[in-house]
Amino acid sequence: MTQPPQPKKKLTHLDESGEARMVDVSEKAVSVREATAEGYVRMRRETFEAIAAGNAPKGDVLGTAKLAGIMAAKQTAQLIPLCHPLPLKKIEVNLDAAPDLPGYRLEATVKTKSETGVEMEALTAVSVAALTLYDMAKALEKTLQIEGIRLIRKSGGQSGDIQIGDRPHL
Repeated sequence: MTQPPQPKKKLTHLDESGEARMVDVSEKAVSVREATAEGYVRMRRETFEAIAAGNAPKGDVLGTAKLAGIMAAKQTAQLIPLCHPLPLKKIEVNLDAAPDLPGYRLEATVKTKSETGVEMEALTAVSVAALTLYDMAKALEKTLQIEGIRLIRKSGGQSGDIQIGDRPHL
């Protein structure tokens, strides 16, 4: 049996003439919104051990990557076209050792009280933290791999709380 055609959703980032535009969120309710993203940086065991011991030629790899992620979340609207600038209330970036990879699992949680969500800020934080870890460690290894950057949960707004699947097994 054939399904009836579904009505097409209006693309919110396009105006009537098909041009890109920033969505008007002024009529949306202000609510507390939070998003968490994750990513992984995979490396050779020797590189992992050097970073863990604080023996990287460029200095504090993990501290620098964490700070870069926090700074990036605050700059998301300048980096991503059509992204709203938001009053961020919390930015937390963690880099956890994942010796089984070997490498690091990066997680960023961003929170605001606004008309729109902070998914892009959380994803930007993880992405830039991963890129910074890569940059800080590339003197030790040229084959580092950034993997699995994704949103893992969000809360607030019209869509409410969303948990996005199990974590990938890298």
